[in-house]
Amino acid sequence: MKEYESLSWYAARIKPHLPKEAFKPVPSRLLGGLAFLIIAIGGILAVSLLELSLWLNLLITIVLGASYASLGFLGHEILHGTVVRKPWLRDLLGAITFWPLCTGPSLWRKWHNMNHHVHTQDEHKDPDAWISASELEKKPLVRLLYRIPLAIRATFSLFSLALTFTVHSFRMFTVYIKDFDPRNRPKVWVQLVLPWVSWIGLLFAIGFVKWLFVFLLPLLIANFIVMAYISTNHRLNPLVPVNDPLANSLSVTVPKWVDAIHFNFSYHTEHHLFPSVNPKYYPLVKAHIKKNWPERYHEMPFLKAMVALFKTPRIYYDQKELVDPREGMMYGSLGNGLNPNQIISRRSDDDFQSEIKPSKNTDV
Repeated sequence: MKEYESLSWYAARIKPHLPKEAFKPVPSRLLGGLAFLIIAIGGILAVSLLELSLWLNLLITIVLGASYASLGFLGHEILHGTVVRKPWLRDLLGAITFWPLCTGPSLWRKWHNMNHHVHTQDEHKDPDAWISASELEKKPLVRLLYRIPLAIRATFSLFSLALTFTVHSFRMFTVYIKDFDPRNRPKVWVQLVLPWVSWIGLLFAIGFVKWLFVFLLPLLIANFIVMAYISTNHRLNPLVPVNDPLANSLSVTVPKWVDAIHFNFSYHTEHHLFPSVNPKYYPLVKAHIKKNWPERYHEMPFLKAMVALFKTPRIYYDQKELVDPREGMMYGSLGNGLNPNQIISRRSDDDFQSEIKPSKNTDV
């Protein structure tokens, strides 16, 4: 086998072993979304209309945050067309489920389906890929951040997960809005603005303190849950020249009840291999992958993956290694000797330094 194989190469070898039902939409998945929607509306009404104790409000806040995240996971599934196929219904349901995260369905399909999935872990084309040492040279502000010690940076990054999805979603809007047909741009703008108008309107209706419990804090919790998965999906994997889902993606393992409320989002390699297959069939896809290519499949307990993220830097060097620009410490990536507790090398040669340090003519 070659070092990398294409997505279609793997899919062609597994698809004949999957039942036809796996490729059909499963509308019954909406029942789970309905349950979370009822919980969310009930929590918002309870906090808004009743004078509850601080601790009860905080408990409802946690439940709301978890529900917003679960709705987002279902929205991801819906917008891949695995729940319903009619475009207008798909986008309507996607808009509802992504409403708490304030991300429109048109933007999500452009950013996630058409770019991230097609160019996964491509250094230049994947909108979610982390930057390389050569790209760091072009970003003086980011370069300043990487002068901070790794442990402090990692701690900040961990807490910043509570904001990252929302911030990145805004960034993706600015990146992709110009790519939409001018006739469709008003719709994309409306999909961005309406959720924020509704949440800010709720702020004026119920006051800041209650709004804090029903939207702002739950949004931070939902961001953290969603980004904890997204961060482990690819950031321990190498950058790749070929869209090889076994090389560029990581599946994490969580308790079955967590998979149930998160709509099997943990099966990320499986999702990248078959984004059109409903996630209820991902355990079957996983079994076939492990049977055929056990040495290539990347799987890790969720907490272990989070620890690995915390202990390793987020800049790529030569695509396969993770480097700390401040100290020149090199760590492996998945499939290339990843061990968060072990530095595989320390680079100090002139070529490396020219990539990670500003040139003499660069103002910082």
